Amino acid sequence: MTAAGNPALNTAARPTRGGRRLSLSWLGVMPFFVYVGLFLLLPTAIVVIGSLTAPTGGVSLTNFVGIDKPYMVKAFTLSLSVSAVSAVAGAFFGAVLAYAVVTGNPRGLLRRSIMSASGVLAQFGGVALAFAFIATFSTVGFVTVFLKDHGIDIYANGVWLYDPPGITLIYVYFQIPLMVLVFLPALDGIRPQWREATESLGGSTWHYWRYVAGPLLAPAFLGCTLLLFANAFSAYATIAALLTNGGVYVPLQIQALLTSETEQSQPGLAQALAVAMILIVVIVMTLYTLLQRRTTRWLR
Repeated sequence: MTAAGNPALNTAARPTRGGRRLSLSWLGVMPFFVYVGLFLLLPTAIVVIGSLTAPTGGVSLTNFVGIDKPYMVKAFTLSLSVSAVSAVAGAFFGAVLAYAVVTGNPRGLLRRSIMSASGVLAQFGGVALAFAFIATFSTVGFVTVFLKDHGIDIYANGVWLYDPPGITLIYVYFQIPLMVLVFLPALDGIRPQWREATESLGGSTWHYWRYVAGPLLAPAFLGCTLLLFANAFSAYATIAALLTNGGVYVPLQIQALLTSETEQSQPGLAQALAVAMILIVVIVMTLYTLLQRRTTRWLR
């Protein structure tokens, strides 16, 4: 039957008297859009415009020339390496912990406790985290003193807490709980029937992880690893509190340019560094979104 011969369709197709009413459902998300516009889009636009503004005025790429200086290249190298190592380590140990949680009672006390602790520890950073590691693992920290009293000197080859290995260890501290939070939904999507089917066909545990669970979880694992990388690469408060005298890391270089006399002679260099960081994070998060989209295909 055509639409012309169906009165119900004709009635639904015609607008009501006085025209269609404007839906007001979008008003509920207006506070979110205002928040994003004021605290995300507007600062980003200011940074981008500042990076493209020459010291004498006008549009120019002069500010980006300073990025190729040796100490700037070293800052990007250290930031990228620390972020990558902490992301891989946090993803591995976090995935193992998340798998241990999934294998337990889904409504048990252990799962609720770990999820609650992960939600808190994933946001634990800044001065509090820096002080915690100084009090624990510094040259006079209680763990260092305890081990030294028992013949183990963890600083026998020099102080490493304020070097890249120490920064990586501190980042792994909040990377692991974040991995638990973001990777657990993918593990929950694995059906027990898939393992039973593998075993009924004569497959072993290796075959199950190699040909079933592994390929299904790989996009989610890689996507979560990229998320952890972006989280570490953009971290600032912890290393700023730990390295009070400054350090060769991109966020600290931006801080130095904004609080020292160097910024007066190169007013847009800090904005140029920030834009470079934004581009790296955008690329990483785009890859993360693509991988997560692939993961959701079999989670539905």
